[in-house]
Amino acid sequence: MNNKIITCFALIFVLVNCSNQSTDLSYPDSKKDNLTETIHGYEIEDSYRWLEDFTSEESKDWVNRQNQYTQQFIGENKYKKSINKNLNKIWKTESISTPYKVEDKTFYYFNDGTWQQSKLMIRECMDCEARVLLDPNKFSEDGTISLGGTSVSNNASLLAYSISDGGSDWRTWKVLNINTGEVFPDEINWAKFSSATWENDDSGFYYQKYEEPKDELLREVNTSPKLMFHKLGTPQTEDQIVIENLDQPRWGWGISVLEDTEVKFLTISDGTDERNRLYVQLEKDGTFIPLVDELIGAYQFLDHKDDLYWFYTTEDAKNGKVASLQIKNGSFIWNDLVEETSNSIRSVNFINNSIAVTYLIDTFSEVQFYSLDGTYLKTLSMSEQGAIAGFGGDLEDTSTFFSYTNFVTPRKIYEIDLLNMSKKVFWEETLKGFNSNDYISDFTFYESKDGTKVPIHISYKKSLDINQGTPLLIYGYGGFNISILPSFSKRFLSWMNQGGVVAVANLRGGGEYGDIWHEDGMLFNKQNVFDDFAYAAKYLHSNAIGSPESTAIQGGSNGGLLVAATMLQNPDLFKVAIPQVGVLDMLRFHKFTIGWAWESDYGSPDNKKEFENLLAYSPLHNIKKDQCYPATLITTAERDDRVVPSHSFKFAAKLQEYQGCNKPILIRIEDRAGHGAGTPKDKQINQIAEIYGYALSVING
Repeated sequence: MNNKIITCFALIFVLVNCSNQSTDLSYPDSKKDNLTETIHGYEIEDSYRWLEDFTSEESKDWVNRQNQYTQQFIGENKYKKSINKNLNKIWKTESISTPYKVEDKTFYYFNDGTWQQSKLMIRECMDCEARVLLDPNKFSEDGTISLGGTSVSNNASLLAYSISDGGSDWRTWKVLNINTGEVFPDEINWAKFSSATWENDDSGFYYQKYEEPKDELLREVNTSPKLMFHKLGTPQTEDQIVIENLDQPRWGWGISVLEDTEVKFLTISDGTDERNRLYVQLEKDGTFIPLVDELIGAYQFLDHKDDLYWFYTTEDAKNGKVASLQIKNGSFIWNDLVEETSNSIRSVNFINNSIAVTYLIDTFSEVQFYSLDGTYLKTLSMSEQGAIAGFGGDLEDTSTFFSYTNFVTPRKIYEIDLLNMSKKVFWEETLKGFNSNDYISDFTFYESKDGTKVPIHISYKKSLDINQGTPLLIYGYGGFNISILPSFSKRFLSWMNQGGVVAVANLRGGGEYGDIWHEDGMLFNKQNVFDDFAYAAKYLHSNAIGSPESTAIQGGSNGGLLVAATMLQNPDLFKVAIPQVGVLDMLRFHKFTIGWAWESDYGSPDNKKEFENLLAYSPLHNIKKDQCYPATLITTAERDDRVVPSHSFKFAAKLQEYQGCNKPILIRIEDRAGHGAGTPKDKQINQIAEIYGYALSVING
């Protein structure tokens, strides 16, 4: 079954920056306005609000001056040169995505290690040679126009694909004839947080569209999306509105189209809340009937057979379960199929007339197979622990692909025969000069402030003599039910190759232990996340793994908030702080693009009680004058329309003003880039080299 689902809101994290030591701390001038407003009875100063107009000439001038100043510190140093050389060496290796099949055609992304963007490949039969189906490197000379989502039609003759310009979340959709390579004249604009879901007869596809911005493309608030249907061969102006609700401007839409049936499932999301409403349409152009009309759990359609429809859900199951829905004679009958366990479900796939359930057990993956009636069958045997993903395909398929990786093992893709569970390596990532046996990744738990046991992965070269002077990089995220799983990273490898230790803490707020772990780090529990991060450093230091004088902390997006808040609360615990594309103004995040969607995790500044909670940790509002903060490298991008760059601009300006010692406060603003997705190879390498080069320069003097 080739079901496709429009998915809404995804938060992602990214990496950026670095150093050349300078003693000149005469920061570029930042105009300061006398702006104060009263909110819920509190006097709130916002002297740098003019930087919220980040496309103005005045802001652009500020950006240019700040970038020039920062380059004095990060432009050239021995660490940057060494990291750049190492990354260029290890990057020049081929990589592919986990293949997936539609009909008899196999699709995957491929990069030989030299291209700015990966190419979409197709293999049209098992014995056929793969060919390039779509080459995004031809979209622009510098690789800054990237391929977004793709969707193959049911008969595998057409490909809908989206394009992102300079990292923006806005997408333009086009259609390609897979057999001839012809690009159709069809063009869909103003799509966002949407895939393309093909109609059964491949006559067109469904997508989610927002109104065209009237003011500022990259910062105007985006609400009231419409679920649209585009008929091939017609202009977008004739696209049909399938559903909208102007009374509920925060609702987002997703649709699942079931092959060989008139049944469609509609999901209604509310911002980034994991829970959703679920409706069903039983006949073409019929009314959508509510099945679940309140936010009581997540519901994700998986597959179907005859009159049985299978779903993943968290209703009455914080760790997730698999349920069946029988639609018969106008009745809707729900039954639990795979019951909730003590481990959270990462993914569910229906393949080989069985159910493949991937669980997280202390951040590591375990794949268990069940019969269609929910009876346990077997567990996938693996020789090592790590992260497993894949098992896509149709219900009747007897073979599939999956990937495996951990912090010190590059990705392997296996092809598995599900009849006998025999597997063979389909592809293996090999890096020039790299041997996994030369590295180690330890897994353990530490106690947070309130006694909660928090998992942490500690990775380094086996030959490294670890002590209090060892450069230590601690990475975290801690939000939105997003799990940080063991995964090989060339970025982290570049730090380890410079004699450093990488520690990844699985903080509350993530999804490593299901909804309870998430809930313990959201809303009024958000302080738990910052405590978890600080206590990771304290645990490592107490075991002579680095010290406050050799520790850098890093995180992006919600992780940027994490880094900034934790460093402000614990200024003596770290040497370097690297908040990247961070949410840093917690009182105004909801006033730009899609920021309002994060209120499910953060709370709303318009609510007094939630405002007070946000004010207590908002990085912009908790900088203390004349306090000595760690050397800080703030990173953002000029076209980030998810976490708009003004968060970083305002934070940098105020932190420079208030810094009470000679530790630099720097900001690096990338051009022709956004929140991270689609960043070309050369930009990624330079960003990493500058970030880590700077951090190591500060740590090692």
